[in-house]
Formats: sequence, C-alpha cells, structure tokens
Amino acid sequence: MRAEVAAPSILGVRHHGPGSAKAVRAELERLRPDVVLIEGPPEADPLVALAGDPEMEPPVALLAHAQGRAAFWPFAVFSPEWQAIAYAREAGVEVRFCDLPAAHSLALPEEEGEEHARLDPIGELARAAGYDDPERWWDDVVEHRGETGTLHAVAEAMAALREGHEPTGTEALREAAMRRALRNALKDGFGSVAVVCGAWHVPALTHLPPAAQDERLLRGIPKVKVDMTWVPWTHGRLAARSGYGAGVASPGWYDHLFSAPDRPVERWLAGAAAVLREEGLPVSSAHVIESVRLAQGLAGLRGRPLAGLSEVTEAARAVLCEGDDLPVELIQRRMVVGERLGGVPGSTPMVPLQRHLREEQRRLRLKPEALAREHDLDLRKPLDLGRSRLLHRLNMIGVPWGTTRQTRGKGTFRESWTLEWRPEFDVALIEAAPWGVTVDDAAAARAGELAAREDASLADLTSLVERCLLADLTAALPGILQAIKDKAALDGQVSHLMAALPALVRAQRYGDVRGTGGLAAITDSLLARICAGLAPALTGLDDDSARQMTGLIDGVHSAVGLLGSDLWQATLANLARRTGLPGIIEGRIVRILFDADASVDDVSVRMARAMSSGNPPERAAAWMEGFLSGGGLLLVHDPRLLAIVDGWLTGLPPVAFVDVLPLLRRTFGAFAPPERRMIGDRVRSGAPVPAREASDADEEQAAGAVRTVLEILGRA
Repeated sequence: MRAEVAAPSILGVRHHGPGSAKAVRAELERLRPDVVLIEGPPEADPLVALAGDPEMEPPVALLAHAQGRAAFWPFAVFSPEWQAIAYAREAGVEVRFCDLPAAHSLALPEEEGEEHARLDPIGELARAAGYDDPERWWDDVVEHRGETGTLHAVAEAMAALREGHEPTGTEALREAAMRRALRNALKDGFGSVAVVCGAWHVPALTHLPPAAQDERLLRGIPKVKVDMTWVPWTHGRLAARSGYGAGVASPGWYDHLFSAPDRPVERWLAGAAAVLREEGLPVSSAHVIESVRLAQGLAGLRGRPLAGLSEVTEAARAVLCEGDDLPVELIQRRMVVGERLGGVPGSTPMVPLQRHLREEQRRLRLKPEALAREHDLDLRKPLDLGRSRLLHRLNMIGVPWGTTRQTRGKGTFRESWTLEWRPEFDVALIEAAPWGVTVDDAAAARAGELAAREDASLADLTSLVERCLLADLTAALPGILQAIKDKAALDGQVSHLMAALPALVRAQRYGDVRGTGGLAAITDSLLARICAGLAPALTGLDDDSARQMTGLIDGVHSAVGLLGSDLWQATLANLARRTGLPGIIEGRIVRILFDADASVDDVSVRMARAMSSGNPPERAAAWMEGFLSGGGLLLVHDPRLLAIVDGWLTGLPPVAFVDVLPLLRRTFGAFAPPERRMIGDRVRSGAPVPAREASDADEEQAAGAVRTVLEILGRA
C-alpha cells in the first residue's frame, strides 16, 4: 500500500540570505521531508555527497562547462540552498537539483540564455512598505529576524506580484523543468517533498499545471554534453557589484549575521576595531563601546529591529574612524565584502591540469588566496626559482594568478609578484587542458601554438622568446627561434625590426641567470639591419609617425645599452649630422648623444640652431620635446641651455606662442614637479644667464662685420 503523499512544501528564499538560511534550516527540521529539491542543475546530483567532505569549505560553486561556455552556481555558508544540503546530509535525506539542466542552458544561444527583464520583486515590496531602499527593507523583515513565518509571508507576497504574469523565454523553461522534477519526485514515491527555490518561482510550483503542457515546452530544446565539478569561490564574487545577478551587497556582513548567533553588532564593531589596529590606528575598547551604543541608538531612532550595516558603518565612521573615510574604506574591503576563498576536497572531479597545479602549489608552498598578496622572489634560491617558473608558465596558458611588479633593487635575480586567485582561473585551466596534462607541458604546447600563428608579428615572436626563457620552456625555443629567422628574413620594415629587438636583447642579456642563451646571432643580425635601414626610414614621416619612431629609437637604445655595441652609437652620430629629420627625432637623437659623451658646447650649438628664427616654431617645439623627453634636470644644471630655451620662448610672436603652447605644455608637463619648480625658480630669479661664456672678441674689429650683417637683414 502506497504511503500517504503530503502536499509539497515550497520554501521561497532569497539566494545568499542569512535570514532565509536560518528559516529554511528551521523549517526543514520541522517538516522532516523524505527528499529535498534545490534550485540548481540536475547534473550536479552525483556531486552532492562531496558537500559533506571535511575539506569542503564554502564559499564554493558548482561549475558546468561545455564547448567553451561555462556557468556557475555559487553557495556560501549563509546560502539557504547550502543549509538545505547540510540538513539533508545530516538527516540522511536524498537531495536532488531541480532547475533546467545545464546541458540545455549552455546550449541555448547567449542572447536567449539570459533572464528576461522583469520587475524587481524585492524593490516592489519595499516600495509598498514605504521603503526607498530594497536592501534595507529585506534586512528588516527577513535577514534580521530569521523566522520561519517569513517564508510563508514572502510566498504570499510573490503570488500577489505575479498575478497576470506569464513567464517567457528561459524563465518559462526553467520553471517547467522545476515542475517536472517535482512531479518525478512525487512519482518516485516520496511521502513528503520540500523544494528550496528563489521566492519568485514559488507561485509557479505551488499549483502544478498538466504535465503535458510542460513536456511540450521542454521538447526539442538544444542540448550539449556538459561536465560538472565543484570549484572554490570567494565572497567578492558573491557581491552584486561583481556583476553576479543574484549577488548581495554585503556578503561579509551576511556571513557575520549567520555565524554570530548572539550580539552581532558588538562582535562586528569589535572586529572592525581589530582591523584598524592591524593598520596601526589607535582604537581602544572605549571606542568600541561608544560605537555600539551609537549603532543601537540609530537603529532605535529609525525603528529597525536590529542595527543594520548602515548603522554600524555610521557608528564606525563617527567613533572608530573619527570621521575619516579612508579607514571606513578599509573596513568595507576587509569585512563588508571580504575576500574569503573557499576550498574543495582532493576527491573533486578535476582535469589532470588542475590536479597537477594543486600538486605544484603544495610543493612550492604557494597557497591560493583571494586577497592580493605580494611575494618577493630571489631566483638564486631553488624554491623561489620554481615559484617564478610556475607563475610564468601559468601566464603562458592564460591563468594570470600572479602579476609582476617593479623589482626592488637592480639585481636580475629578483622578481616581485602580486598573487590573487580568482574563481574563473579554474575555467581557464579546463580550457587549457587540451594543451597538456601538466602545467609545463601545456605552457610549452601553447608557446608552440603562438609561434605557429600566421598573424604573429616579429615583435610577438621575440616577446615570446623572453616569456619562454622566464618560464624555462627551453624545449619550445628552437621552433620559436626558427620562426623569428623566417619572419625577419621576409620583413623589411625597420620599424618592425626595432619593435622586436628589445625583448630579444633582454632575453639574451638575462638568459644566463636561468641557464639559457644562444641568441646573440639573431640579435646581431637584427641590429645590423636596423642600423643600415634607419636613415631611409626617418624620411617623410608625419607628426604621429615621427613620435612613434622616437619611442622605437628609445627602445632600441635602451636595449643596445645592455649589449655595449658601438654600431648603434655611430649610426646615431651620423644621423645627427643630417638635415631634414623631423624635429622630435632630431632632438631625441641629440639628447641621446649628449647623455652618452657629447660636449655641452656642441649641444648648445645644436639647440641654438634648432631654436633659431629660421625654423618654424612648431618644428622648434617638437625638437625641444624630443630633447627634453629624458627629463628637465638638464635645464636646471646647465644655464646656457636654459638661456637658449628662455630666449626662444620670450622671442616668439604672440600668435606663434599660442600655436606651440600645446606642445610646450606636453613637454614641460611630463617633468616631475620638483624639476618644474626648480626651472621656474631659475627663470624667476632674473639672474643673467649668458648663452655663451665670456670671450676675448674685439668689438671694434667686429663692428664692420656686424653692420654688414644688419644691412643684409634689413635692420641697419
């Protein structure tokens, strides 16, 4: 005889709501259902057992991936769905997921796979209750109470909101799939069924239409083969500001409300005080007491059942932070949102590449963390060298767990990294799995694939060499070097060669630190071709092309400085004697020669010639931009050069000055503030700054020549 079947209990919740989580847990303990259905992809049913593993630590997410697309279903400890799973596991009750299968949702075109726009139910209910803030209304009536009665009240409110609403698109498919799962559970003979789903869906599951109607809707929709697994998640990815559709404004605060059964306000503000003390701010216990009193007083004035996030934040700002917003930002980042990273057990289904990375993380003692953490590596130490190689290899396969920072000190054996693990890296590892079963194999295969691309430029290839050396992917180098030779032989554009040279020089110069080398022949060949073709490449350039070429010249010069080649210096010296170069390029070349070994007298003559009235003001301004792009201290320490620039500027006609002002502003605006201040002080001092040193010239003997020149110029 079949057991009596009770009406299904539909528990409508807000995803990731602590009050809803407490209410669901209490209601399930009261109902004691035979099966619990949870909103989520049915393909995850075999993975439910992993939720009971001691190594499973929320926040975590179910990940479905297929054909380059992926979807996540996140859970925090304060998520009602997670508490439903926890209850069922402890009570020995079966758990099933009851949403549209991921095989269908990932097969739908993206424009159809998005939720159709509809009204905001929480916003509508908040406005009906006289609240202008939906989050505050929900906190007052649900999150700060956690009573089971709120589930029924919310269900009634949703029924009223959905009157006359006809679901369409993905919403209709999802609710049809939920009803089918509910019917299947009843058909399987379970005496009592509890469904935990978003509150919006409660009316759609309360009264079941004929099954044939839903089957017709679900028949024939696209389907793909999907794989499911658990992956770590973070509180930051649960936040609404991350773009997550079901996100909450303050996951850290919600986690605190769920995990602090008593005196949540006092515990929160004490934690805020601890955060501020870690940063060296003086916060006493008296501050905490007064901030608690203020938060409770604000809640009483506003008629709230419990001081909410807005009250404790205002109390922290006024008392703990003494009105300063910067410490409040720290509390917001560390506590309100938080960056807790969950963990999954080793028995979780993974692709071999994921499992190898976990082994490497344990071997190299690099723990993935959601909060950005800095690491300074000494490549002379085997452990740090291994860490560097792993991070560079991960970057090669599109998993930027670490980003490099400017190294402290000048040693080539040092690297500085900022490490920050993000949940989407698991998707990137899955996508990289076809390249290899280990990180180093996958990185080498990826490097070879990049080198074989037809659209890879010479600069891309030389940069790839540098990346391979940093990642110690020596097996991939022969193919890449051959690709560089082939590309360089066919590429006659000097600008392409110049863009490619710096990375190759760095690889040659610093390769010995990592036990690699053999790039000198290619480097010498590229440099010789650049020097031979540079002069023709500088003719006929417009302003934008000239500025771009100036940057390439700087890049080559910096790279050649690591090699100590005389060929480049001789090429620049020959160019400096030519006429017709763009002003910015000529000025930059003169500055490079001056920084090397040119005399001040020679440079002052060149500058005076460039600043003379015979040159258009625009060209003179461009010359100055190129010359001074290395910094303005030169004008501070050499009064003659400053006098030439000052005389040229003060001698410009008003119209010409207006024309060159944008160029001048860009040039001088690039100087550091102390440099600009010192130049201004020199000019304001009014001290005579001769453009030339005093000479023994006889003015009487020169008078005749002066008169002749003035007559020629029409100024006699």
